Amino acid sequence: MSETEHKKIDDFFDCADKWKEEMQLLRKILHTTTLEEKYKWRQPCYTFNNKNICIIGSYKSYCVLSFFKGSLLKDEHNILEKPGPNTRSGRIVKFTDTNKIAKLEPILLQYISDAIQLEKAGKEVDFSKNRKITYPKELKETLENDAAFNMAFENLTPGRKRGYLLHFAAAKSAKTVLNRIEKYKGKIMQGKGMNDWK
Repeated sequence: MSETEHKKIDDFFDCADKWKEEMQLLRKILHTTTLEEKYKWRQPCYTFNNKNICIIGSYKSYCVLSFFKGSLLKDEHNILEKPGPNTRSGRIVKFTDTNKIAKLEPILLQYISDAIQLEKAGKEVDFSKNRKITYPKELKETLENDAAFNMAFENLTPGRKRGYLLHFAAAKSAKTVLNRIEKYKGKIMQGKGMNDWK
């Protein structure tokens, strides 16, 4: 890890407005594993052979340890949750105090170990199930009238494309759909997903 990357990770924890102690404890636990700490998406991410295993995040009401392929883990202790109703791969464990983290440490270490074994075995989440999502009429028309935009949208990774389709389709009016398309057009043209940083 470069000195710059290391500083960015330290700053993430040092400058946290909320859940500082909780996230620092999660980091301490992760440092006892064989995972490599990296700085991705402005957060500390933990990898095995350059494959993302888990990431620490902070939200208004809680902080999380998020497993990228959490849907493949055997959640024998029922601690994993979907971060959103449309999430197919990732799973999170929510925390609001250090006591829960300390109590769950052995389980977290087991889940991390299991996640590493899944990666070693080359296991992948099957995204073919329920894959088809309807294109809103407004998006279809926009794509038909703009060849460059159409090419950029169709060249997005399946996950990024799905994220946009879900977001556009959730709009309650045609005007909102068009506003959302316009808002994200630049990112789509760059091949980026909704949540990708600039």
